[in-house]
Formats: sequence, C-alpha cells, structure tokens
Amino acid sequence: MRGLRGLADMIGARLGGLAGILGPVDYTAPVRYRRTPALYRRLQPLGVTFVRHGLSPRYAVVLEVPGRRTGVIRRTVLVRVSLDGTDYLVSLAGESEWVRNVRAAGGRATLGRRERRSVRLVPVPEHQRPAVIRAYLDRGGRRARSWGTAAEARHYFGVRPAASPDEVAAVADRYPVFRVVEQLGWTGAASRPAAAQQAASTANG
Repeated sequence: MRGLRGLADMIGARLGGLAGILGPVDYTAPVRYRRTPALYRRLQPLGVTFVRHGLSPRYAVVLEVPGRRTGVIRRTVLVRVSLDGTDYLVSLAGESEWVRNVRAAGGRATLGRRERRSVRLVPVPEHQRPAVIRAYLDRGGRRARSWGTAAEARHYFGVRPAASPDEVAAVADRYPVFRVVEQLGWTGAASRPAAAQQAASTANG
C-alpha cells in the first residue's frame, strides 16, 4: 500500500497540472487562497453541465453568485454536505473567488442541480467547522478507511483519514464553511433576465 501511495505521489508531482483530473488537487498549503490548476478551472463548464443533467453524484451542486466586480453570474460546482438535517458548503481553496463573491453579495446566491433555489449562505464560526469537515469526508456513507476518504483527508485537509476532532480543528481556520438557508420572497441569480443569463460566464469563482 505504501509503495502504491508513493507511486501516486510521484505521478502527481510530475503531472501537477492535471490535478483534479487524474488525481486530487492538493489544498493543504497554509495560505489564504489555494488556487486550483488552470486545466481544472477550464473544465468547470463541463462539470456544470454534468450536474445540471443529473450526471454527477447527488451531493454535487452548482452555486450561482454575481461576480463582485462585474455582476456577471459565476457558476461553481461544489459539494453539498448534510449534517443533522442542515446543508453546508466547504471551500477547499480557502478564500476562493466564490467565497469572496458570496461575501460581497451578502450571502445571497442560487444553489441546486436541475432545479435551483434561492439561498442565503451564512458563515460558520471556526469552532463549528470540524464537524462539517468530518461530514464532508464521510459523505455518502463512506468510511475512514475507504480510498476516497483517505485521499481527500490527505490531499484536501492534510489530516489522517480517521483524524480526531482536535486534528481537524487545527486546520479548520483554512477552510471557510457556509450554512445553506433556503430563502422565500426573493429571487436569486437563476431568475435574472434571459439576456443577462446569456451574457453570464461560467467560471470557478
């Protein structure tokens, strides 16, 4: 197992530009914003299409939020995490473009798959993030020893698959988390006029 892991690391180092395509992206750097590889960003429109047509895992959703500088709708594929009946979004890249856009929009956004809903994204305090991060790793009934959980724990959060709450808490400040609150009485990005929708670009952030 260690030999295979070492081989995977070597291949990943040589094919760093293909991270996210042939293997997981490394989001463990202790910096404010961990930018995803260019090829991964370019393929975001394809990911959006897959989610819109139900060709992705059910936890994959598309976030739509106006760009903070242009007002043009930005679309990002994210993982929706469920914990105790509440949904959350976790930013693996830290203070990413979509996070900054959400903050600039006062938390208002549109979220969904084939059907989109207007939501308000509420920042989660740092001390409450470890439980959500654990739920992210364990989503879909995965166990700590599964390959998916092990790979994501290591490459996304820099922790062991069966990391203790204290271990997860030690890195939680690097990963903004938002609680998803469905909204009634106002419309989000998905209801913008057709012309504006046609002009909107699809991008990561």
